[in-house]
Amino acid sequence: MTRTALSLAAGVLVAAAALGTGTAHAGKTLDTIKQRGQLVCGVNTGLAGFSQADSQGNWTGLDVDVCKAVAAALLSDPGKVKYVPLNAQQRFTALQSGEVDMLSRNTTWTLTRDASLGLVFTGVTYYDGQGFIIPSKTQVTSAKQLKNATVCVQSGTTTEKNLTDFSRANNLNIKPVVFEQFEATNAAYFSGRCQAMTTDASGLASIRAKEAKNPEEHTILPDLISKEPLGPVVRRGDDEFFSIVKWTQYALLEAEEYGVTQANADEMKASPDPAIKRLLGTSEDTGKLLGLDKDWALRAIKAVGNYGEVFERNVGSKSALKLPRGLNNLWNNGGLQYAPPVR
Repeated sequence: MTRTALSLAAGVLVAAAALGTGTAHAGKTLDTIKQRGQLVCGVNTGLAGFSQADSQGNWTGLDVDVCKAVAAALLSDPGKVKYVPLNAQQRFTALQSGEVDMLSRNTTWTLTRDASLGLVFTGVTYYDGQGFIIPSKTQVTSAKQLKNATVCVQSGTTTEKNLTDFSRANNLNIKPVVFEQFEATNAAYFSGRCQAMTTDASGLASIRAKEAKNPEEHTILPDLISKEPLGPVVRRGDDEFFSIVKWTQYALLEAEEYGVTQANADEMKASPDPAIKRLLGTSEDTGKLLGLDKDWALRAIKAVGNYGEVFERNVGSKSALKLPRGLNNLWNNGGLQYAPPVR
């Protein structure tokens, strides 16, 4: 056998051995989290329903619950999270530099962000679209009636770019009034500096519920001018941590599909359903493939509930926002939320 052939054979054997382990490579991020005993999660500075802190510093919201679920799966305690509030301009730099371990911060998944920042999106936790809010007294019923209007928008976001595209495509000559800070954008709109404001539709509902003196005086137009799939983001290069974040999210979806809730999770361990037994670790040990124990998904579900519970509590029917499930329904209920099988 030639030297080249020997080298090739050795390479094949090494690759086969690596595949045979059945586990992803543990990188620097995961090692650091384990040594620290705490997950550092980048969140919004304050967006009702997604991430906001009360006067005692307790964080709540859909994005916050994702952080809690990951901490429960990885560290066995949903309380082992440090929340770092980040604005739109800070978020990617904070993740790239290692200031935070992951972002769970209403961030839109785009090709540019996924391919050029050294980061990777783990999935979609909320399917959204960009909309507009206007004072109800204007009686505008469509975004295409905003010709020559001034529109408040935050810089450094997909929102700003989408507004420019929408204006050009429809020959509206919209005049963006740009602010660096989320809070400044909202304040400018409510003070009358702009005729309208634009951001993700879920964000508009949050802003109206939280900041409008009289919410009924502000109308969210029905038009959606973009696709905004929002989801967690991690650094490239740590496959095992990426897998843990991704599959924790999928576990919450699988739990809803099979009727496993925060309240009945322990009881459901006795279910004869093979899919439920795998999910809750009573048959196959899927945790070892992630570098976790067999109860990883059970802990995540008990920490925050299934995806439906997380949605309804934070942004749905049990929240101040009252957002419809819509695209965020499960795939078998007319929505887009779909988890690959936990098996």
